[in-house]
Amino acid sequence: MRGAFRRRQREEEEESAFVSMTDMTVSFLFVVMILLAFFASRFNPKESVPKAQYDHVVRERDDLAVALAAANAKVTSLEAEIKRLLAKLQEKNPLEEYLTKTANERRQILQRLRDQLKVDFPDLQVVISEENDALRFQGDGLFQSSQSILRPERRAIVESIAERLEAILPCYALGSKSRWSNGCNNGAAIIEAVQIEGHTDSTGDDISNLRLSTERANSTFVAMTAREPGLVAHLNFRGQPVLSVAGYGKMRPVAGNDTSAGRATNRRIDLRIIMYTPSRSEEIDNIRKALRSGLIIEGR
Repeated sequence: MRGAFRRRQREEEEESAFVSMTDMTVSFLFVVMILLAFFASRFNPKESVPKAQYDHVVRERDDLAVALAAANAKVTSLEAEIKRLLAKLQEKNPLEEYLTKTANERRQILQRLRDQLKVDFPDLQVVISEENDALRFQGDGLFQSSQSILRPERRAIVESIAERLEAILPCYALGSKSRWSNGCNNGAAIIEAVQIEGHTDSTGDDISNLRLSTERANSTFVAMTAREPGLVAHLNFRGQPVLSVAGYGKMRPVAGNDTSAGRATNRRIDLRIIMYTPSRSEEIDNIRKALRSGLIIEGR
């Protein structure tokens, strides 16, 4: 009896364990079914695309990526080129730098002459031209109206100009008197010409005015060289004397000829300083060599 009871008890336990496993399996399958139902509810056939269309979109994406990379490379190249051009623009051009220094030297020469003359002759009306290239004197200040001979009481002005030029030109000209140094001519500039220019007002005929203006310039030249004969020894880069004369008659007025004051302003002498301007930067070294030696450089 006891053996039958034990066997019955074991069979019940085995049946109970089988039922538990079955329940678990059914529960798992139920959960899986619920998940499948959830994912099935989320699936929308309209959102799917055919494979051919998908492959086409992928190819377009890849092509765009390649094009974007090429565009970025081109932009990088352009940025590098722009930086190079900007750096080149910021580089100083030797010829432009030399010409700027030359213009500054001329302005300093004119300011020095003007200031010295005003100290010597406080009542003298002398100004620097608007272009910063000439000293301007009223004609009536040096000459009587319609006359080409210097007024005796004004001759001292012309002689003073000659003395001042004789002290300045050795720094800016070639020849036996050349004494260039960085201290007196930092820009290594060379004067091409110191031109004594005669001008008249519009009264009278053109030929008479040209003759009168030239005679006034010549009178000034003669007075200056009589006081300082060495002025004609100062040479330009071409080996020519820098001191020269020109007469312009009424052709270059600086004021209107319709008033007596305007005509008086136009009757004048200008002392114009013309600087030598090289056409190539390679000439600058030859200019420096010429200034150091005081001699014309052959084959410049």
